[in-house]
Amino acid sequence: MAVPKRRMSRSNTRSRRANWKATAVATVACPQCKSPKLPHAACGVCGTYKGRQVVEV
Repeated sequence: MAVPKRRMSRSNTRSRRANWKATAVATVACPQCKSPKLPHAACGVCGTYKGRQVVEV
């Protein structure tokens, strides 16, 4: 297993960790009820997916 020979400086550590950002969840509007939902998933409010009822709400 690889082990670092030298201690990594604080600036190098922080610049490496600068890309560890959390991204916002992408949502789209439901075509039926216009509420926000995850893309490629059934709507949690009305239960439709691709124009047909798939979940009983």
